[in-house]
Amino acid sequence: MKHNPYALIAELIERGESAALCTIVDAKGSTPRRAGSKMLVFENGDFTGTVGGGELEHRVLDDAMIAMAEGKPSLLKYSMTDPARGDPGVCGGQLEVYVEPILPPAKIVVIGGGHVGKAVAHLAKWLGYHVAVSDDRTEFCTPEMNPDADEFIPVAMEDLPKHLKLNRQTYLILTTRGSLVDVAGMPPLLESKAAYIGVIGSKRRWAATVKGLKEKGISDEQIARIHSPMGLELNAETPEEIAVSIMAEIIMLSSGGDGKSMSK
Repeated sequence: MKHNPYALIAELIERGESAALCTIVDAKGSTPRRAGSKMLVFENGDFTGTVGGGELEHRVLDDAMIAMAEGKPSLLKYSMTDPARGDPGVCGGQLEVYVEPILPPAKIVVIGGGHVGKAVAHLAKWLGYHVAVSDDRTEFCTPEMNPDADEFIPVAMEDLPKHLKLNRQTYLILTTRGSLVDVAGMPPLLESKAAYIGVIGSKRRWAATVKGLKEKGISDEQIARIHSPMGLELNAETPEEIAVSIMAEIIMLSSGGDGKSMSK
């Protein structure tokens, strides 16, 4: 049976893992592989299939890793004539390779299942995200308390990475009950590849959190990953309004927006 990259892609998405599908879309002259040849690259750098081997394949592998990190496809063009000029071969032909990142569905992880967390889970689900709710208080981490969540992880924040894969498609929203909880639980989250880590609260609470994190040895570079107070400035007051503010910031950052009024 021939290798089926699409079956593997379905398995990867089910496991919440990324990959990049590299396909030769045009081949002219003498080339190592014909149009339609595919190579599937996994997030650890391993791959299956081939687009030709040698220096060409090495370059495509590098671009596949970039595509997974940035979440953007690319069309690569290679002339295989003169290695001294930087070409990846001497076959004499030309190739075009389309590199398509395969990313798992974006996931919103609400840490803290109280009133604001519930509103965020509701809005995120309506927006089409996969939603997980986590809280060390089991009574806040149930379908009755948060009926819009897809999964429930009733563990302490610092243990969350042991129960959930935190990848570049993961957005962590901390709607917790205080700075002490955040300081104790955030260090393992800062070691993850999560696309977004946001913390609710006032500037005063955030200052206390920063002080506590630095006392635990967390670097300025790691702290700079955190958005706090999270959300766009809407003068939001109710849990529902705060949820809109938070999700608006996530949509803005993930889509490359600037948050400005479109009438200006």
